[in-house]
Amino acid sequence: MIELNNVTKIYEEGASQTTALSDVNLNIKEGAVVVLKGASGSGKSTILSLIAALSKPTSGEVLVDGKKISKLSDNFASIYRRDNIGFIFQKYNLLPNLSVKDNILLPLVPLNPHAKDAEEKLSKVMDMFHIAHKADTLVKNLSGGEQQRVAIARANVNNPKIILADEPTANLDEKLSLSFIEILKELKSLNKTIVIATHDPLFFNLDFVDLEIKIHNGIIRS
Repeated sequence: MIELNNVTKIYEEGASQTTALSDVNLNIKEGAVVVLKGASGSGKSTILSLIAALSKPTSGEVLVDGKKISKLSDNFASIYRRDNIGFIFQKYNLLPNLSVKDNILLPLVPLNPHAKDAEEKLSKVMDMFHIAHKADTLVKNLSGGEQQRVAIARANVNNPKIILADEPTANLDEKLSLSFIEILKELKSLNKTIVIATHDPLFFNLDFVDLEIKIHNGIIRS
């Protein structure tokens, strides 16, 4: 479903260059749960960014369902993300002065859905991720665990095929991290393809993870 073929990503800032990924090859099957593990700066987040078409490779190609997303224009990349990607960010990227329900509904705004359809989608994900009782609460008044549930619900409100999670437990204690892992199990049962970038050892050797990939200095290690 997801392919990275000979992908190199170089970031340039002035006269300096940083190689984030070097000749990476990766294949992820539909419905798989994949853990990208490595230290900060190893290239994990760059892989997620490429799969989400938030950035383009310097060389090589990225394919999803056989389509070269690395060649998409910015406009078509936005449509691709809207239709296919749910992204759970490390710091949630929620709007603190909006309510829980308004944050979750944000990905639907470009679709201009009928009110009834939007309400049905909202209700479904709020129930699924146990945040319905906080629907009208401002995000800034939530706990860290509640904010993460909002972020997960928002990532799923469009029913995407692919869930990308960037260091999703970095701001959580062990109890909440284990709760998040249980949520991942639920998402796998829905046949979501899930890619997690993390250095949290709680994610290592989980029985429902299909593939663990170690990344060091932009290179995949066996």
